[in-house]
Amino acid sequence: MTAALQGQLSRDPHGRLVYTDAQGMVHVGVQAVRAFPIEAPQEGLSIVGPDGHELEWVDRWGELGGSAQDLIAQELAQREFMPTIERLVAVSTFSTPSTWTVETDRGRTDFILKGEEDIRRLRDGGLLITDNHGLVFRVLDLKTMDRATRKLLDRFL
Repeated sequence: MTAALQGQLSRDPHGRLVYTDAQGMVHVGVQAVRAFPIEAPQEGLSIVGPDGHELEWVDRWGELGGSAQDLIAQELAQREFMPTIERLVAVSTFSTPSTWTVETDRGRTDFILKGEEDIRRLRDGGLLITDNHGLVFRVLDLKTMDRATRKLLDRFL
């Protein structure tokens, strides 16, 4: 069974997401926000107005049909930029703060790790690593990383 929104989603000429609620009220510049982006990415989504108030809750947005699901997926891709670390090339020092050079799915980059508390283990064997600017990098599965990367990461875990 396909789920449906109570309202409608569209884009305005400026590319902003627009939500028209069941009463016909138009909300320009809304955002799609996942409740559990890592643990349950297809479940629990809120359509939030520009004032920060929830306009609609969707239990399983992955089951929405047609253009609503496409618009939400596009919006989430812009909002949830999270490069995946494929390889740890080098670290400047084994104490923090330290500069890390990494290969990601978006290319090579450097970032500063402020402290070990900025590395968070996930239940699925992955990691979330937050740099000094608040950008979050993801390691999908520590066990699948090459030996040199695992050895470097072990010094911080």
